[in-house]
Amino acid sequence: MKLRYIFVLVCILLVKKIDAVTATIPPDSLMSVMKRVADWQITDYPRHLHKWTHTPVMWTNGVMYIGMAEWASLWKDDSYFEWLKEIAAKERWHPAKGMYFADDICVSQLYCQLYEKYKDPIMLQPTEARLEWVMNHPSKAELTYEAPHSHDRWCWCDALFMAPTVYARMGKISGNKRYWDFMEKEFWETVNLLYDPKEHLFYRDTRYFSMQEKNGAPVFWGRGNGWVVGALTIIIDQLPDNYPTRLKYVELYQQLMKRVAKLQDKEGYWHASMLDMDTYKMPETSSSSFFVYGLAWGIRRGYLSEKEFLPIMEKGWNALVKAVHPNGKLGWVQAIGSDPQKGSADMTEVYGTGAFLMAGSEIYRMVTEK
Repeated sequence: MKLRYIFVLVCILLVKKIDAVTATIPPDSLMSVMKRVADWQITDYPRHLHKWTHTPVMWTNGVMYIGMAEWASLWKDDSYFEWLKEIAAKERWHPAKGMYFADDICVSQLYCQLYEKYKDPIMLQPTEARLEWVMNHPSKAELTYEAPHSHDRWCWCDALFMAPTVYARMGKISGNKRYWDFMEKEFWETVNLLYDPKEHLFYRDTRYFSMQEKNGAPVFWGRGNGWVVGALTIIIDQLPDNYPTRLKYVELYQQLMKRVAKLQDKEGYWHASMLDMDTYKMPETSSSSFFVYGLAWGIRRGYLSEKEFLPIMEKGWNALVKAVHPNGKLGWVQAIGSDPQKGSADMTEVYGTGAFLMAGSEIYRMVTEK
């Protein structure tokens, strides 16, 4: 394992040395469009809560907060952080109600992000209590989607973004390896069930194993695979370099991103269905945002070749910017679901905004660190 780890590090260093490619996206343009999107989302937030009865701690908002916090870390003052902190404080730093349900802990990622800035222990106390209870009373339910109590575990690929990332962040903050080890066992059981090693893509859940698109291809949901990309990047960032299986996460990330990169359309987007773009001709910007974010993340850290993947990333970002309305609303976001669905230029959701801001923030760091 040690020799293998050294070999991978050498390969990463060689990639960085060989590739002499520089991103061409101006930092000012990144800041401008991200501010427009962030400001529109903040203005729309009260209407969004009322219209969709989304509670502030619902996973949809949790994903938006993650991207908003990344954007906040780039802004010249703490105004965006203060907006996020006010929301979290009103909720008394509690996640949603479900003790086991992955979606209900997603908002704790924001609490971890805010703790890293403000260092106030009260921000993490409810999350710590929730995770401790789950680790002390692990569910033994089957991962088959329709099995009794299956949702007490991470039996759908979206869940890999919602919950394991919280365990990863808490492990880094606390230094308590127990968080990572619990995540490790549960994460790979889900991966071993839902990852197709031939297609290098994830099924959304076990119901989709036998389903086909109109063109006969397996059903691989765009945003579902986007969730996994986002999960892997966050988890890898939280794990120490010497964690025994860290390279296993990196290798899965690389396999997935190499496959994803080949499925970009000529305009720069990805679609609701990864393998049936004829049926789902319209772009889908929540998945596209996660994929652009994943590409930027990997290029910046040396896990992906700049020469090969930077043009794909830039093409994807430029496509995403075209989907932003003049007022800052991000269009072409597929509605809440679990499979490919058709959308429109006027459709948006908060999680699309979150993924967009994650992508833009990562690209900004890339271009300003050159």
